Amino acid sequence: MLKYSFKSSISATFLLICLLNAFNAKAQSTHNDAGSVTGYFQIDAQYYKADSLIGAPDVPEKMLSNAFGNINYSKGKFSAGIRYEAYNNVMQGFDSRYKGQGITNRFVRYQDQLLDITVGNIYEQFGSGLIFRTYYEPGLLFDNSLDGIRVISNPVKGLTFKGVVGKQRTFFTVGPGIVRGFDGELNINEALDTIAKNIKTKVIIGGSFMSIYQADQNPDFKLPENVGAYSGRINIIREGFNFFGEYAQKENDPSLANTSIVGGKTYYSYQKGEAIFVSSSFATKGFSFLLQAKRIDNMSFRSDRDASLQNLLVNYLPATTKQHTYLMPAYSPYATQPTGEVGGLAEMQFKLKKGSPLGGKYGMDITINYSQASSLKQINIDDSTTTSKLYRTNYSEIGSALYHDFFVEITKKFTKKFKGTFMYSNQFNNINIVQHNTPRGPYKNVLAHIEVIDLTYKYKSNSAIRVELQGMQRDNKDTLNLGSWAVGLIEWTPNSHIFVAAIDQYNYGNPVESLRLHYFYFSTGYTSGPHRIALSYGKQRAGIFCVGGVCRTVPASNGFAISITSSF
Repeated sequence: MLKYSFKSSISATFLLICLLNAFNAKAQSTHNDAGSVTGYFQIDAQYYKADSLIGAPDVPEKMLSNAFGNINYSKGKFSAGIRYEAYNNVMQGFDSRYKGQGITNRFVRYQDQLLDITVGNIYEQFGSGLIFRTYYEPGLLFDNSLDGIRVISNPVKGLTFKGVVGKQRTFFTVGPGIVRGFDGELNINEALDTIAKNIKTKVIIGGSFMSIYQADQNPDFKLPENVGAYSGRINIIREGFNFFGEYAQKENDPSLANTSIVGGKTYYSYQKGEAIFVSSSFATKGFSFLLQAKRIDNMSFRSDRDASLQNLLVNYLPATTKQHTYLMPAYSPYATQPTGEVGGLAEMQFKLKKGSPLGGKYGMDITINYSQASSLKQINIDDSTTTSKLYRTNYSEIGSALYHDFFVEITKKFTKKFKGTFMYSNQFNNINIVQHNTPRGPYKNVLAHIEVIDLTYKYKSNSAIRVELQGMQRDNKDTLNLGSWAVGLIEWTPNSHIFVAAIDQYNYGNPVESLRLHYFYFSTGYTSGPHRIALSYGKQRAGIFCVGGVCRTVPASNGFAISITSSF
């Protein structure tokens, strides 16, 4: 349970009483001055069956569940909210330290013309997030909210200041480090509206500073107790053109993330961190273009130097690779490498006109995308008398190829009732580094050819049948990657409330013939307004699930699952 549970429980109880009073006031009055109450609830549970063929483990509890609920109240300039989470025990694929239940998020906020003050759990982002971003993603059980105070001020038109201080959530407690930060942003056009109101080009500039304090309790190394990071950014907008660029630096921050062991000797990196992110886009009728690039060097920034995986991350490193939704293109996703990477993305979208030779009667959409990432070429600065790992990098040199994805996607409506999406993707993945952080690991690089056909026949209003066919051919026979796959899916939506679906993932290319298995999975659901109930049964393969470049490993499972969501 919460290390700060006593104080948190008092404040949360007081807040809950306020919310219940708000409910009561709303029930007894139809006047607008009663305020408004909103909420969202989600329950996911699964009954597990051991399955040695697919590697599904035996679960002692047999049934595991994740559940949470939010209640928010707002009235005029005042708002407040709480979130209760319960993991009994946490489902497979999530960190086992999410075990138990309690109020994990509570806040009170007051917004005036000059000041916007929040006390409690805070979600905030400075710029693109290179040095600070807190957010909540329930699909990953990722929550690095700041438990503290945030102040936002707009002293003059076009100028915004933000300040935060607190500690980050980690499971059912908070991390050891104190996080402090400040951000300023100036919208030049708004600030000079009398002069620039007719200027079509909009310019926004900003700068941020973040600092983390954590006591040095290491008996062997002298570690910095205060680690600072700072960034500057610019955003230029003119009609269909948008350019955003941000540069960040982090002071030396030796931590578990940049530690290495060579010859039985532990080396901490006192290297400074650096990050650049640039995004440029242009859109006009029937055509759009997106170009992104980033370079990251030693930018793992956490409020606990000994944290690992996705725990206690203070910053967010934007993904510049496509986050696919189809199963096979998303089979081996790319996870951002905070210790060092350089890469980018280029995407073009064409909307062919109706009546044109290629567009036909209903037109056609085409997307062409290429993204890639490589490691940095690090040149060590040898100092055998210390345990400090120092190196230098050059902007003109890159290291090993980590990942690439080239795909073409075509969406075409053939008749009023029939449409289809067609995709081809060519992917490369250096899984030794990307998934295992071992440059000289035992696994071969993966090259995959992936095809997707997605057809929908809408035979009447609110009724449709959808069929998906997917294939993935891979050129290696590593048992880790299980060779090639074929996927078939059929989904029937008889009306706007009900859906029924069946899917088969067939691992026909598994190098072990006895493991060339079918993964059958069936699901059905009912939706009514803001409420949804879904039931499913079958086998799920092991894999990696990512959202925005943040990933988690999902083990194989076999069993029955239920998901309930509701909002008001």
